[in-house]
Amino acid sequence: MSDLAPVPIASSSNGRVSGKPWKPVKAPTVRSHLQEALKTKQWNDRMEKTQKALAIKKLEAELKEEKASEIKQRREITQQRKKAAEERRLAEEMKAKLGARKAARLRRKAGRSKKINQ
Repeated sequence: MSDLAPVPIASSSNGRVSGKPWKPVKAPTVRSHLQEALKTKQWNDRMEKTQKALAIKKLEAELKEEKASEIKQRREITQQRKKAAEERRLAEEMKAKLGARKAARLRRKAGRSKKINQ
């Protein structure tokens, strides 16, 4: 029994053959939606593209930050103007109130009351 040699198995690139001749052999899909950086095989080309992309992102971030700071500055100026206008309005109201109080005091001092004035 030791004289028997092992039976050779048909080898393939995948290791095992199905034995079903009607089944088509599957091949990897060709993908056309790969990124440009992955299509080129040169490492330097890919790194150059990556550096360009990073530089563009950095520039965009700087522009966005600059624009946001301008908007923030304009908003602060507007808020300061509104606050100053409100303070002026309150000051005028207090001035008018104080003027009315002073006038009422002077009328009372002169001996006139509300009932007499009306």
